[in-house]
Amino acid sequence: MTRLRIWAPHASTVDVIVGNERHRLAPRIYGFHEGEVPLADGTRYALSLDGADPLPDPRSRWQPDGVYGRSAHVAHGRDDEIWRGRDLAASVLYELHVGAFSPEGTFDGVIGKLDHLVALGVDAIELMPVAEFPGERGWGYDGVDLYAAHHAYGGPQGLRRLVRAAHERGLAVVLDVVYNHLGPDGNYLERFGPYFTDRHHTPWGRAMNYDGPDSGPVRQFVVENALGWMRDIGIDGVRLDAIHAIVDLSATHVIEELTRRVDELSRELGRTLWVIAESDLNDPKVVRPRGERGWGCDAQWSDDLHHALHTVLTGERAGYYGDFGRMADLAKALRDAYVYDGRPSDFRRRVHGRPAGDLSGHRFLAYSQDHDQVGNRARGERLSQLVPPDRLRIAAAVVLLSPYVPMLFMGEEWAASTPFLYFTDHIDERLGHAVSEGRRREFERFGWPPTDFVDPQSPASFERSRLDWSELSREPHSSMLAWYRRLIALRREVPELRDGRRDLAHVAFDEEQRWLAMRRGPVTLAFSLDRAVEVPLGVDAGELALTGGDGVRRSSDSVRLPAGGVAVLRR
Repeated sequence: MTRLRIWAPHASTVDVIVGNERHRLAPRIYGFHEGEVPLADGTRYALSLDGADPLPDPRSRWQPDGVYGRSAHVAHGRDDEIWRGRDLAASVLYELHVGAFSPEGTFDGVIGKLDHLVALGVDAIELMPVAEFPGERGWGYDGVDLYAAHHAYGGPQGLRRLVRAAHERGLAVVLDVVYNHLGPDGNYLERFGPYFTDRHHTPWGRAMNYDGPDSGPVRQFVVENALGWMRDIGIDGVRLDAIHAIVDLSATHVIEELTRRVDELSRELGRTLWVIAESDLNDPKVVRPRGERGWGCDAQWSDDLHHALHTVLTGERAGYYGDFGRMADLAKALRDAYVYDGRPSDFRRRVHGRPAGDLSGHRFLAYSQDHDQVGNRARGERLSQLVPPDRLRIAAAVVLLSPYVPMLFMGEEWAASTPFLYFTDHIDERLGHAVSEGRRREFERFGWPPTDFVDPQSPASFERSRLDWSELSREPHSSMLAWYRRLIALRREVPELRDGRRDLAHVAFDEEQRWLAMRRGPVTLAFSLDRAVEVPLGVDAGELALTGGDGVRRSSDSVRLPAGGVAVLRR
């Protein structure tokens, strides 16, 4: 027998349908219904509210037939794995999409490529959302069954195999979770209770009810979701999608409640657990400890560094990139984390952000590419399709030698030629058409021509986004892979590159000549974008350890760089 507890405050009766039998749950306080039901591992079941049509369990761990099918019971046994986690501060993360990462497009397919990641030198993989979403393919940010691992990837059993295989190789696993909204296709939550509110809004759908009447069980629903991935599957951390779209006016923000519960679970399990936030707020409270009136997240994605680096490398200025583009912005991002820390933003038409203060660089993730910045382009171009190889080497060196925790996006380490497009597989054709038209209008506002638009509902959008692993043995891909491996190895060898000391990141630059130099401990990075220059470094900068570009020369107190040249020196 399995005990089920269902929150359905507006229903008089809740029946569990197993085969042709109905099992009535007993009503309890606060709108809960609970009871014991004969469910073995893998048994299909559904829920009926007041005798209505069968619905999936909101906390279903497995939807073998997708979002419209019945739930399947998953029995989680005791986890006897000996694994204590990884130190986020010393890690290099690797973001990947399960469906597009390997030829198989499954959790088992990812397992087959883990040895490549170990050889690369990364310490953790970050999976884009795997919670059950409509259809067979998609990014996962329109998930509707938050507790269920996507059936097309291999379900919860496949995810558990991946986590175990990663741990066996010393890799942590982070899971991207979405708590700011749910997708509309196959979303039955509102039938069960007031999970959503009209008091707040998000760009993608109705906001979750975190601070209104009956919000307690909604908060419990998402907090226990994060804990369940960690406790039952073995996930080492969660990445919270777009927390700036989570509106909660409660005295204790739901993110603060979540980090507190995760810390409690970490102590219970004796295992290091992470909470990483995606935040557009430029507000240090997101990553400040709860004792300092923060929300207690371990780290956040750092878009300001990405935007500053992307614009100096590509020259793009459309949309939010218009706020960046100077070498001074990149220098400030490397020293201060936030470029916009209380200064006016032309794009936002207001003052944005506040200073990061004394926060360690370990509180920020640095990257030159991610799923958003690549996949939300009209043609899904990676940086390798926008700039020549010399600038790719510069981007890698800036990220991997920065005071922050580096994150790579799948395939960037070999300058993959495949795009990463936005793709969906909505079963509701009207919704699929609406999504396609919405993307088209969004791209027009960004200034991309209509001819660049690729329909996300087309299966070709997904197929074109799969990585081509045969590229690793060919040039220029193999040389780029070697460059990434050497940089990651250097980061491992030199403790000062992992200390997170923003205050010890000494940055110099020339806006007109377009060069920048950064010293961190015994390592100095210097690059020039547009012309051959002599970059002054001082006599104690050390000798050349890594170079990119023909004609890099070290003199007594400077380094000679060609246009697009990059040098890493080590004392």
